[in-house]
Amino acid sequence: MKFCKHAFLPFILTLSLACPGQEGNDLLKLTLREAVDIARRQSPDIVVSRHGFRSSYWNYTYYKANYLPSLTLSSRPNFYHRINVVTLPDGSSRYTEQNQLITDGTLSVTQNIPWTGGSISIETSLQRLDLYGDTRSSNYMTSPIVVSYNQSLFGYNSLKWDRRIEPLRYEEAKKNYVEALELVAAQTILKFFNLARAQTNLSIAKTNYANADTLYTFAKGRYNIGTITENEMLQLEVNRLNEESNMLNARIEVDDYMQELRYYLGMTGKQEIEVVIDDHVPHLVVDLGEALLLALENSPDIINMERRKLESESNVAYARSLSGFKADLYAQFGLTQTGNALDVAYRNPINQQYVELGIRLPLLDWGRGKGRVRVAKSNRDVIHTQVEQNRSNFEMNVTKVVQQFNLQINKVNVAAKTDQTANRRNDVARRLYLLGQSTILDLNAAISEKDAAKRNYINSLHNYWSLYYTLRSLTLHDFERNIPLAEDYDLLLK
Repeated sequence: MKFCKHAFLPFILTLSLACPGQEGNDLLKLTLREAVDIARRQSPDIVVSRHGFRSSYWNYTYYKANYLPSLTLSSRPNFYHRINVVTLPDGSSRYTEQNQLITDGTLSVTQNIPWTGGSISIETSLQRLDLYGDTRSSNYMTSPIVVSYNQSLFGYNSLKWDRRIEPLRYEEAKKNYVEALELVAAQTILKFFNLARAQTNLSIAKTNYANADTLYTFAKGRYNIGTITENEMLQLEVNRLNEESNMLNARIEVDDYMQELRYYLGMTGKQEIEVVIDDHVPHLVVDLGEALLLALENSPDIINMERRKLESESNVAYARSLSGFKADLYAQFGLTQTGNALDVAYRNPINQQYVELGIRLPLLDWGRGKGRVRVAKSNRDVIHTQVEQNRSNFEMNVTKVVQQFNLQINKVNVAAKTDQTANRRNDVARRLYLLGQSTILDLNAAISEKDAAKRNYINSLHNYWSLYYTLRSLTLHDFERNIPLAEDYDLLLK
C-alpha cells in the first residue's frame, strides 16, 4: 500500500502545531514564564502549600462554628435487673429486686456567648420508666422547657481571644499561600537558570571544541611548513583536549540540573528539556515608598507579627485566670411534671430551679500563681521586642531588594552589550590568528573573555528575575500590571 506524500504532509503539520515546544516528542523547549506557570500548578512545594491552606480553612470553619447555635439530640436508654438498696418511707432500708427499663430523649439548643465566655441552652426532654416483675407499670417524666446558663467568673474567655486571633490566622494563611506561589516561582527561577548555565556551558564547550579542533588541524599544516613553533602547536592541542573534557563535564552537568528542574516542575517522565532564554526583560523602576507600603499592608509576615503579639497577651490572660479567686456559676430554670400516661406528664407542669455557685480561692500556693503570671508577662515582653526587631529587619530587607532590583536592569543591559562585544572580539581574534597576525595568547584571552561574558549575562538575567519574584513575594503585588496578587480560594477547596 502506498501513501501520497502530499496527503501526508498536512498530518505532519497538524502534529507539529499540536505539540508546540517539542521536537519529535523528545525535546520540550521551555521559557521561564512557562516553567513558572507549570511549577505553580503542580510543583511538590505548591501541592504541600495547597493542602496547608485547606487545613487552615477547615480550622477557621471550626472556629466560626463555636459562635453559632448547636442543635443536639441525646439519649441514654438503659435496662437493668438486680438487687438494690431501697429507702422506705419510715427511713429504714432494705434490699429489693428491681427490674426496670429507662428510655429518654433530650433535644437541646446551645449558644456560646463570646462577650462573657458563658453559654446558654434551651432544651426539652422526655423520660419513661418501665418496671417489670409481679406488677408492671410505666411512668413518664417530662421537662417541656428548661433554660440553663453556665458562666465562669473571673476566668479565661477563650471565645473573646479567638475572635481576635483566628481571623488573623486565616488571613495569614491566605497570604501565605499567595506568597508560596511567588517563592515557588523564585525556586523555579533558580533551577531554570542552573540548567540555563549548564546548557550555555555545553554550547560554549561544543563551539570551543569545534574551533579548537579546526585550529589544531590548521596548526599542524603550518607546523609542517615551519611557520609556527612546536610549543604553539602543542598549546593548541592542549586547548583541544581541554575543550573536549569541558564538553563531557558540561553534558553531565546538564543532565543533573535537567533532572532537578524536571522533578521540581512535577514532571514524571524523562523528557529532555531545553530552556529558552528570553533577552527581553521589563524595564521597571519600583518606588521604595510604595513598595514599603505594599509590603506592610500585604505581607503575611506582618500579620504573623500581629498574631504573635495577641497570642502573648492571651497567654497572660490565661495565666491570670489560673491564679487568684475563681468562681463558676450554673443556673437552670424550667418546667417539669410526671405521670403514668404521656398526656398526664405534660399537664400542669411545675417550676424547677437550680442554681450552683462554685468558688476557688488559693490560700497558699507558694507563689506558683504569681510566678506563672510573671513568666507569661516576660514571654509577652520578649515577643513584643522580637516583633519590633523583625519588623525593622523586614523593612530593611524590602529596602535592600528594591534598591538592588532598580539597579539590576542596568547590569543586564551592560552584560548584554559586553556579551555582544566579546563575541565580536573573539571572531576578530580568531581571524587574525588564522592570518598569522596574532599569537595564541591573544586568541586564548579572547575565548576566555567571550565565555565569561556569556556566563555573566546569564547570571545577570538570573539575578534580575530572582529579585523581581522576591519583591513580589514581599509585597504580594504584580508590578508589571500594577495589580495586587490574589487567588481564587474557593477553587482551592474543590
